[in-house]
Amino acid sequence: MGQHTIVMIPGDGIGPEVSGATRKVIDAAGKITGARFDWVEMPAGEAAIKTHGDTLPDVTIEALNQHKIGFKGPVGTPIGKGFRSVNVTLRKKMDLYAAVRPVRNLPNIKTRYDNVDLVIFRENTEGLYSGIENEVTQGVVASMKVATQKACDRIARYAFRYANRRNRKKVTVFHKANIMKLTDGLFLRCAKKVWEEEYPNIEYEEMIIDNACMQLVKDPTRFDVLLMENLYGDLVSDLCAGMVGGLGVVPGANIGDTVAVFEAVHGTAPDIAGKGLANPLACIMSGVMMLNYLHDTRHDESCRDAAEKIKAAYNALLTEANKATLTRDLGGTAGTVEFTNALIEKIK
Repeated sequence: MGQHTIVMIPGDGIGPEVSGATRKVIDAAGKITGARFDWVEMPAGEAAIKTHGDTLPDVTIEALNQHKIGFKGPVGTPIGKGFRSVNVTLRKKMDLYAAVRPVRNLPNIKTRYDNVDLVIFRENTEGLYSGIENEVTQGVVASMKVATQKACDRIARYAFRYANRRNRKKVTVFHKANIMKLTDGLFLRCAKKVWEEEYPNIEYEEMIIDNACMQLVKDPTRFDVLLMENLYGDLVSDLCAGMVGGLGVVPGANIGDTVAVFEAVHGTAPDIAGKGLANPLACIMSGVMMLNYLHDTRHDESCRDAAEKIKAAYNALLTEANKATLTRDLGGTAGTVEFTNALIEKIK
């Protein structure tokens, strides 16, 4: 067992509240299992403009390069104007090419769907999110969709490797190669090549993105691991989150070859920021992903044990369905602190 230094980016809006709750939960589990954490707080987002004049200061990038693990609260992004998305910038600067978003039903969170258990893999560094836009002439703007063989190969390999290690049975590639024959065509060819040459034991499927969305809504249980380029992954991951209760109950990770940053995928919710009402569950679930990643990459059994204890604790809390310990979006009356404390009490 070693000590792990985590770069903590609190975020904007409810970010400091939910990321702070996650830190408390992880530290509580670590005390039981022997996992040790040192948290180094670094700025990013709108708050960082006031203190450092930049939404993603160099000191934050340097800290991530040094410690290799980050945990981030949600950060704000202006719509249609203003600074570029901090999330997109961070992923590109740190080459966090794999967005990993598990989606599954949780106890007593009732939705129209049962037995949903998906993992979405989204290429995180190119596509239309490359940010190459220009005004061709007055009233005409263009945005360039970028695809490279390197990026397509590595996200496909990451998804198949994950599926193989976690005993997942099928990988479905979502695409629009019937229209975007070069960009999506390259993505599709790379995925199929990785499957044929390296993972023929896993079932492989290709599906045009519009049909895929319809099939997801009809029956999400027919899918297992989903692999897609950047924009599709952004849209589909939120669509799937809606099947299990929304963005407040799904975690997320952005992973590269040497650095990983874990985060909830929901927004900053400025309307309830500072009121102690935010549900920290998605953030805590992202923390569980981080602990499992530390186990997988640093072989620290205490991190995996901590992850299992936290997961068992929030499953137990949800199963009890006590309104006094659940936040409002989960049908309860508790605030952020009450939910967090109740969860910590169940960590054994």
